[in-house]
Amino acid sequence: MSLSSSSIDILISEVGPRDGLQSIDPIMTTAAKKQWISALAAAGLQEIEVGSFVSAKRVPQLADTGEIVLHAKQIPGLTVAVLVANLRGAEAAIAAGADKITVPLSISETHSLRNVGRNHAQMLEEVAAIAALIRAQPDSRRPKLEGGLSTAFGCTLEGRIAAPQVVDIAERLMMAGCDEVGLSDTTGYANPKQVLELTHAVRRAVGSENLTGIHLHNTRGQGLANVMAALEAGLTTIDASLAGIGGCPFAPGASGNIVTEDLVFLLESMGLRTGIHFERLWQARRVLRENLPREVELYGFTADAGLPLGFVPATPQ
Repeated sequence: MSLSSSSIDILISEVGPRDGLQSIDPIMTTAAKKQWISALAAAGLQEIEVGSFVSAKRVPQLADTGEIVLHAKQIPGLTVAVLVANLRGAEAAIAAGADKITVPLSISETHSLRNVGRNHAQMLEEVAAIAALIRAQPDSRRPKLEGGLSTAFGCTLEGRIAAPQVVDIAERLMMAGCDEVGLSDTTGYANPKQVLELTHAVRRAVGSENLTGIHLHNTRGQGLANVMAALEAGLTTIDASLAGIGGCPFAPGASGNIVTEDLVFLLESMGLRTGIHFERLWQARRVLRENLPREVELYGFTADAGLPLGFVPATPQ
């Protein structure tokens, strides 16, 4: 999305229907997912990662992604994003009509093997094949291709990740044919200084226009502090999950996405327009609560506390 031509300052990419649900064992019905995604879009979220074209045996929660994409594509103005792990997944995503495809490439090769069963060389070959497939499509069916720099800040399996490793993979993803790359704190390691420095390093290597977004977790309570660093570094797209549900099931201990509701309040209170309507966001949260088992915890301070007296959001309500 081009922010310069939109009515928002910061794009919040909602990842709950994919990253949020993938770690929850009880299967949410397809009808409930459709209702939830419609409620999120009605609240003003303009980009939603609605699912993942991966093995249904590995992630049974997302087995209905094709049908979910078809539903989401009927919502006017919504950018429908999906995650794929290989060429077969990309073929399914294109057939369904996805607007944006993210391919995760873990900087930690151990995590890559655990997550998608491929090493770096194999994943780069897969990305090149996906890029070629996209180029072969008519303009109207050509989704944006993002290379996700997973475990960019640290890995629960390998530990510290050196910045030059991230920069190298970012450059190789762009050479393989990605339209852009995105930083991902898959395991909740990042701190604000790291976010600022790594963002600048990758942008120097691939160009500021080719790195605009970041995926952050709140595993150790650093989520919103890291958002502030991302804003200072010039990033304009922030991933978040309604009620903070989710995490990576293939990285032990990596829990806790940023809470969408708290992120919206942070940005709007700073005068940054997100295009999101608070009351409708609470309604989307109610839809989620009604369709998840009670033992699944929903997070978020803003939803519990409500908006403060006299608060005026930057986005007209």
